[in-house]
Amino acid sequence: MLPLFNTVVSWFLKKRKHQMELFLKYPIDVQQELLMRLLDVARETEMGKQYDYSTIYNYETFAKRLPIQKYETFEPLIERTRKGEQNLFWPSHIQWFAKSSGTTNAKSKFIPVSSEALENCHLKAGKDMLALYINNNEDAGLFNGRGLRLGGSSAIYEDNNSYFGDLSAIIIENMPFWADFSSAPKTEVALMSEWETKMEAIVNETIDENITSLVGVPSWMLVLLNAVLKKTGKHNILEVWPNLEVYFHGGVNFNPYREQYKKLIPKKDFKYYETYNASEGFFAIQDTNNSTDLLLMLDYGIFYEFIPMSEFNGENSIAISLEEVKLEINYAIIITTNSGLWRYLIGDTIKFVSLDPYRIKITGRTKHFINVFGEELIIENAEDSLRQVCEKTNAEIMEFTVAPIFMEGKNQGAHEWMIEFKEAPKDIDYFTELLDNALKSINSDYEAKRYNDMTLTMPKVHKAETGLFYNWLKQKGKLGGQHKVPRLSNNRDFMDELLNMSIAVEE
Repeated sequence: MLPLFNTVVSWFLKKRKHQMELFLKYPIDVQQELLMRLLDVARETEMGKQYDYSTIYNYETFAKRLPIQKYETFEPLIERTRKGEQNLFWPSHIQWFAKSSGTTNAKSKFIPVSSEALENCHLKAGKDMLALYINNNEDAGLFNGRGLRLGGSSAIYEDNNSYFGDLSAIIIENMPFWADFSSAPKTEVALMSEWETKMEAIVNETIDENITSLVGVPSWMLVLLNAVLKKTGKHNILEVWPNLEVYFHGGVNFNPYREQYKKLIPKKDFKYYETYNASEGFFAIQDTNNSTDLLLMLDYGIFYEFIPMSEFNGENSIAISLEEVKLEINYAIIITTNSGLWRYLIGDTIKFVSLDPYRIKITGRTKHFINVFGEELIIENAEDSLRQVCEKTNAEIMEFTVAPIFMEGKNQGAHEWMIEFKEAPKDIDYFTELLDNALKSINSDYEAKRYNDMTLTMPKVHKAETGLFYNWLKQKGKLGGQHKVPRLSNNRDFMDELLNMSIAVEE
């Protein structure tokens, strides 16, 4: 049955490629029409009446009348909706909320996911991801086997007649039958909330399946693939799944993992396809083989604006439309969506590498961060945790920086801290334990990645010699002025330089 299924579904998906040609040919027109449609649909909502959407006829008026906002400013409306009120920022009934961490004053944030966003953004993007791959690879046999899907912490919870959980769980709950039929593991396993049990169940269910594709975050998928090899005693994944042909990945920077995947999947023509999605929406997809550029998808019910990072001033920034962007400039993204997020600053930064069509690269976040493993550790998390631990240990900190320890082989990752103390703690191991616990209490994504040491192990903390950071900045000619020690980094450049200079004493 599966070969016939592959033929039918592949034909169906190829038809979508022709529909994409509209926004590829007329990107600005598509975006402008989309904005007017969103305003018209939401004109009778509380926000629609507050800002008089019915009298907004162009982008310029829209940008002047509506403020840019972050989650913190939008949260009161979201909380009212979670408690049962409707028609506040979007007219259709909002039942689903994607749980995500990362605000400065809350452990988790709850992103509204409307039925329109589910159907016309998230699920549509999943079909487009497959359509683009199949169009680029005529001999693709994805649906001759099954796609192994690995979601996040996928439990769904009910609260006040609304539901919240990881976006991956919400998508699995609402998948079309043909996508569910061609996926593994089965839904009840994919939605298991206890990670260790879930991993074991996925391995047991899939090792004898004909897996042709992988979908998931690189750090977690690496853990799963190593578990498959341990269970089967094989040397590489192709010995388990010989027909594996593509890995669709997103969520974290793939570069640190690339070489490890090449060793696990030693196949010269194996394909890697990157996606750019978040709880707030699905934004871009790699549309050609062997590329790191992502096609900005303009017909998912998301209207885009951009802030040049050279002029970034948070919610007080001045944004520009897609029509005004230029190549190779770092921009913060603002989105207006069919879930009722209006001029919402998501915190990501990108740059355009092509304007015809509009293709982008993800460049980072608007704040310091570490997101190598999907932990989304931001500067506020680190500083708040250090403050708590210093109060408990009577320690005082002068400078610090944090970098990832990348996964290698079957070894999990970790965070490496270099801390220069004014007053050092008596017991650095106890300090490290308290720091780890504080981070887990503040950041739910970090807590999930630390669960049972499955992806992240205990942090590694170095006590730096007095003056290390000063000498490091001096060596770079960056003493005084606006020069600062980078607190968090997604690579090891700064940490390795400091370690080479350091005579840090580890206790």
